[in-house]
Amino acid sequence: MQKNTGLIFAADLENGRRAINITNEISDLIDAVKVNYPIILSNGLQIVEELSRTKTVIADLKIADVPHINRKICRNVFEAGASAVICHGFTGKNSIEACIETANQMYGDVYVVAEMSHPDAERFIHHASKEIINIASQLGADGLIAPANDPKRLQKVRKQSKNMRILSPGVGVQGGGAKTAIQAGADQIIVGRSIYDHREPRQAAEKIVQDIGYTNP
Repeated sequence: MQKNTGLIFAADLENGRRAINITNEISDLIDAVKVNYPIILSNGLQIVEELSRTKTVIADLKIADVPHINRKICRNVFEAGASAVICHGFTGKNSIEACIETANQMYGDVYVVAEMSHPDAERFIHHASKEIINIASQLGADGLIAPANDPKRLQKVRKQSKNMRILSPGVGVQGGGAKTAIQAGADQIIVGRSIYDHREPRQAAEKIVQDIGYTNP
């Protein structure tokens, strides 16, 4: 996945047509579009295929199952047109490895969740973050997911992950700032509601890209 503006659009919508329309409207402002369960369950895997005609698609299914199921999930979304998947890291080495092996066979990328952006994440996943990062690095994952709305945690992930790419959700509604996240170590930020709930999605995306500061489209 190329890094141009640093912005990834999270199309966390159930209305597939609206997701496609917004993606088309802001396609020059984003590096990729991220899809998750709501849009796929509402529209089927066809939505991945349709969006991939416009932009690189990241399937954010937070894959967290036993290895043979992880392989099936990855294969299905890659065959539908996704270029990358997001998997959980707390399931351990074998489950992450299953995703990475399948991605390598299908020329896709894998991003591993090292931290989450919601408040209750600190109860469990924070304690395993360092080990998750180490496993992801050892297995050759393409990058990590770490929260933009917790700069201190993001800085720790950056320090531990060294040169791995970091994608950061949590900008806007969840309280994170685009510029702050980049300064804390994120390579690209993931934004959904602040764009698709805005009365002018393109205007919102332009402002975020300006805050990131990579380019001036």
